[in-house]
Amino acid sequence: MKDAVVRAIEGNQDDIIGVAQHICSNPEVGYTEVKTANFVKDKLEDLGIDLETGLAITGMKGHVTGGGGPGPSVALIGELDSLRVFDHPLADPETGAAHACGHHCQIGSMYGALTGLIRSGVLEHLWGRVVALVVPAEEFIDVQERLQLRDSGAIEFLGGKQEFMKLGLLDDVDMAMLVHTAPEGVMPNQAALAVGGTSNGHVAKLVEYTGFGAHAGAAPHMGVNALNAAMVGLSAIHANRETFQEKDMVRVHGILTRGGEAVSAIPPKVVLEWRVRAGSPEAVVRYADKVDRAFKAGAMAVGAKVDITNIPGYLPMRNDPMLQELFVDNAHTVVGEDKVLIWSDGYNRGGSTDMGDVSHVIPALHPYCGGVTGTPHANDYIVQDYHQAVVNPAIVMAMTIIDLLSDEARVATKVVENNDAPMTRSEYLEYQRERARVISFDGGDM
Repeated sequence: MKDAVVRAIEGNQDDIIGVAQHICSNPEVGYTEVKTANFVKDKLEDLGIDLETGLAITGMKGHVTGGGGPGPSVALIGELDSLRVFDHPLADPETGAAHACGHHCQIGSMYGALTGLIRSGVLEHLWGRVVALVVPAEEFIDVQERLQLRDSGAIEFLGGKQEFMKLGLLDDVDMAMLVHTAPEGVMPNQAALAVGGTSNGHVAKLVEYTGFGAHAGAAPHMGVNALNAAMVGLSAIHANRETFQEKDMVRVHGILTRGGEAVSAIPPKVVLEWRVRAGSPEAVVRYADKVDRAFKAGAMAVGAKVDITNIPGYLPMRNDPMLQELFVDNAHTVVGEDKVLIWSDGYNRGGSTDMGDVSHVIPALHPYCGGVTGTPHANDYIVQDYHQAVVNPAIVMAMTIIDLLSDEARVATKVVENNDAPMTRSEYLEYQRERARVISFDGGDM
């Protein structure tokens, strides 16, 4: 069966790679991926997959059923969205949208794996279901715009998989996998595929300082400088960095999205989008509290007000050991043992993904593939080898699904039975909703 799937994928590789390249040429950021979603819908429907569309605005879900009989459901996940990198050579000149994280390759490899299973006829010899989850908005950007979507009731959570879980779209999914691109700096020694390790959890913050405007030359003493409040707040964060422990992999960073209206006026309003990342949910909470104190200190210093909107972010990634073992065995077959990198369980890559949220509820796997040069999220992040970035992951995922769902889906059933995910869906939603809170502090009322 595996040989038949490999032949089907390699025989359709121009189409499969073309899907990824088309998406790369038409980038769209999270919750706006309308053209991308329509294109992916057409390609999946060409495979005979019936789809629910318009899920979490632009997402979709479909499945194919094995001919052997009932069994567990295995999801292949692809992310629709791009980043904004205005100076990327493939960026949309109007929006700055650019696939500087390789999500277009995820869609390509998901489509490729489905193509192999369906076109080869192998699906008829499997049990259970293969689910296609096409998800928006993995990149946690455009926070103010997404909060407007939240306020309008269009979404509750800013991340696409978070929203899928809220909608119950993973309730009938037993396990899931997704393969993400990574450059040589992340995957050294010319590795073609990598598995294992973990990622940071995070919380996002929209920080709004409110002061009072005044003429910056004639009457600065009559104003309350919100920009100065923000600068003191950032300095206070930096003063805490010596308390960031290496074991917690802390990353505190952000951008200033509004710094004032005119250079001749004391800035009355300053807005920042901020992020606190760490290697465990407990550490995220601990360091986020320090950051909140720092932002309050800025308000207190100049007598401004500050509102801190805390936004539920992502949880650390948990790679299921059984899924990982299957994937590694197949990766060895496809690219060779010397081209497969296995990170230790404690190795933290520092970034964050909402696949971590999925992994806290069901068994999940988040490998990486090569074929890319440059720096993630930067203007030089370019896919150079689409066979390595799309075709190989498609083959390995399809082979892994065969292992899971052949022989009456015995292996997949064992994965389900051994599931040690720490949360149910309802517990996950309760946890995330507890993170959503607004802190208001008046530094002039002291």
